[in-house]
Amino acid sequence: MSPLPPRHIAVIMDGNGRWARQRDLPRSAGHQAGMASVRECVAGCLEAGVGVLTLFAFSQENWQRPADEIDALMTLLEEYVAQDGDELRRQGVAVRVMGDLEPLTPAARAAVDQIQHDTAAGTALLLNICLSYGSRAELVRAARLLAEEAVAGRLRPGDIDEAMLTARLYTAGLPDPDLVIRTSGEHRLSNFLLWQLAYAEFLVTPVLWPDFTRENLRAAIEEYMHRERRFGRVRAGT
Repeated sequence: MSPLPPRHIAVIMDGNGRWARQRDLPRSAGHQAGMASVRECVAGCLEAGVGVLTLFAFSQENWQRPADEIDALMTLLEEYVAQDGDELRRQGVAVRVMGDLEPLTPAARAAVDQIQHDTAAGTALLLNICLSYGSRAELVRAARLLAEEAVAGRLRPGDIDEAMLTARLYTAGLPDPDLVIRTSGEHRLSNFLLWQLAYAEFLVTPVLWPDFTRENLRAAIEEYMHRERRFGRVRAGT
């Protein structure tokens, strides 16, 4: 068993659309309701002493969704920064946004830059928000950076190892997630942190994301702490 809470929790926030559909509401209402669960998750991590929380907010594939839904999500991002930025800074939460930010609207990009700047001094929790993110694209980006350095003569191809690639990911310098939680009952990674989740404990809950509370997070942490993490090794005495 792990006697300590996870250092790093990753969450695939799924179920906003189903939550809204069950209530005959537009999908945007589900995304809006899901913001309360972001606040609950942040509060739960602060209470449990978790150092890093990574949330899968918007994938590169999500750009294929209807334009009105994308517009609503970008507006929601701006609202989150305006409404929660001061509180996150007060709580000591540093926000980092990871992904390909080029497609963002100017207003959404300005909101991202603002919250990263305003919370940069936070030390209680690092909140990573994966936005316009895809893990395969992240790995291709890392490989391209290594290739460029090899062509420039700054490293030899034969010297490239896991540590070098890890250092060129968005999560460079952070511990890999110990626990990944997916809400809404789906059992897939959806192109999320494929390299970093190699040895993470996986927990799937049927709870839809807008209904996910800090009590659900606490239960997930408690279950994690009762699991035995072997990293490919066998249990002692077996």
